[in-house]
Amino acid sequence: MNADLAPTAATDLPTAAGRVPVRAATPADAEGIIRMRSAYVLSSPLDEEWIGRSAEELAPRLTPAGDARAFVVDAPDGTMTACALGLIHPVLSAPAYPRGLAARVHIVATDPGFRRRGYARAVVTALVDHLADVEAVTLFELHASVEAQPLYRELGFTGSPALMRMTRLPAAAAAPTPQSGPAWVPPEQYAETVLKATAFACVHFTDQDGRPLQLHSVYSPGHPWQMVGGTMDHGERPFETAVRECREETGLAVSGPPRLLATVYGLPGAQWPYSTIGMVFDGGRLTAEQIRAITLNPQEHDEVRVLPVAEWEALMPARDFARLSAVEEARCTGVAAYFGTWDWGNE
Repeated sequence: MNADLAPTAATDLPTAAGRVPVRAATPADAEGIIRMRSAYVLSSPLDEEWIGRSAEELAPRLTPAGDARAFVVDAPDGTMTACALGLIHPVLSAPAYPRGLAARVHIVATDPGFRRRGYARAVVTALVDHLADVEAVTLFELHASVEAQPLYRELGFTGSPALMRMTRLPAAAAAPTPQSGPAWVPPEQYAETVLKATAFACVHFTDQDGRPLQLHSVYSPGHPWQMVGGTMDHGERPFETAVRECREETGLAVSGPPRLLATVYGLPGAQWPYSTIGMVFDGGRLTAEQIRAITLNPQEHDEVRVLPVAEWEALMPARDFARLSAVEEARCTGVAAYFGTWDWGNE
């Protein structure tokens, strides 16, 4: 941080609604920023005691020697209508972080009566420009709502709403040099730009008559009937996950070699900020005795059921039934399926 930095003067930023008078916040703005956070960011508003305590904590951090920087827009009557607050913190130096400084955009709030005027874009742009050009911050992070994600992508952030990041190097450091091939960037910087996904693996069982087996969930009303399986742990390969989850959820032991029935993919949505990719393996046919011997984990499932494919349709969401149908077709035909529309929020 630059300890000698004085707050900058008001900056007029052009927006679709005209010129927005953005100014740097001072310690006197601490209470207004906290009230904006309480009213428009937090799920439960703060009481007056906490507003006072938080404002007292924030005020000295908004001084030149502090670690907080904020930009605000005032209404004609002097009340605060929009604000963006960033907190500067150190990180280990790297080519993408030459000064070892990062910032989290902690608060972005706009009074509902002043929205759709470009105020949020204006205060975030002013904050990021100041942190990058004056404070030498190169790594920026923030949490975003799904609705706000497009704005932050336009400003240069990447990733999912759960964690969006941007690396902004000084102009001299970022200037490309003539070369014959594509520009090289550090692996940690490139990793910020690529797809993030969660992975799962399942085992698909049927009974001796070829009827699919499903487990009834006690924790997911949106997906009441499920295949045997779950999310991959770090360091696992997909079939290892399928074997482990099968043992944990049913007590059954699955042996290889693995036979892949389907690959499943889903886009992120409001319910989950990452893409989802999974593999479904053939567990074979179970005897009636094996099905009766299944031992369920009561924290996950409370019933085992076997039904003809058509009878599952009335018991599960349309996309779950479509996935089950694709897996069943792959089992019957021997041709692995690709089910690419198991998106979050598409029930």
